[in-house]
Amino acid sequence: MADLPAVERTVSGLRERVRAWRAAGRTVGLAPTMGALHDGHMALVRAARAECDHVVVSIFVNPAQFGPREDFDSYPRQKARDLAMLREAGVEVAFMPDVAEVYPEGFATTVTVSGLTECLCGRDRPVHFQGVATVVTKLLLQCLPDAAFFGEKDFQQLQVIRRLARDLDIPVAIRGVETVREADDVALSSRNAYLTSAQRARAPAMIAALRHVAVRLGEGITAAEACAEGCRMLDEAGFDRIDYLEIREEDGLVLVDARPVPSRPARAFAAAFLGDTRLIDNWPV
Repeated sequence: MADLPAVERTVSGLRERVRAWRAAGRTVGLAPTMGALHDGHMALVRAARAECDHVVVSIFVNPAQFGPREDFDSYPRQKARDLAMLREAGVEVAFMPDVAEVYPEGFATTVTVSGLTECLCGRDRPVHFQGVATVVTKLLLQCLPDAAFFGEKDFQQLQVIRRLARDLDIPVAIRGVETVREADDVALSSRNAYLTSAQRARAPAMIAALRHVAVRLGEGITAAEACAEGCRMLDEAGFDRIDYLEIREEDGLVLVDARPVPSRPARAFAAAFLGDTRLIDNWPV
């Protein structure tokens, strides 16, 4: 255990590891991350270990999914701590490529998933999901695991990845893992580290607003009315700006606004700012 995880920085090195496991008849799970690991990421690792014989965790801060005014340069990076957490979890391989390995000189191909990326986080972050879809497609093909594991906190991202794997016939099962929350029910996120103590104290209002929306739908008001009440809760709690608070069907992310309880599985989604920090969360309704 002391020498784990092995760090692979090249696609060829990663493939050689996976090839050896395959030759021994073993299964492989992949947990893609951008590092700054927390227990939400470890939940992906635990799910992968429960289903697969071997686990690869990728750590790559993907420049393609950050807009020009977003936090790529300041995004938290903590290699030694991340590797120690992976070692404790028994992860065999950490795939930690540099940017040139993922996007070599002359790289000119992108992956776009239409229909799921124009709403919610895609509305104000036009390059984000193209960057996510491109890098995840590459990671799936570079590792070709039996299953890949993604958190439900980023539920829109999860649906985008499920669609691209289906549409491109990538032979990898895409697994969603339930959101891990702190003691006050705030969803774990690497960006929580940006919050001041006063902002962190206001953060639980987001999940409270989403749960309120679910309750009010059950009481028979329309989705639009319930979301308006949720927005008022965020305003009163001191959130500085609300990007969105909406109810959408899980399959296809179709907007639910005029009717009460949706006829198909749906979730309330929210994105809002505390200072300069953008938080997201969702809750089934």
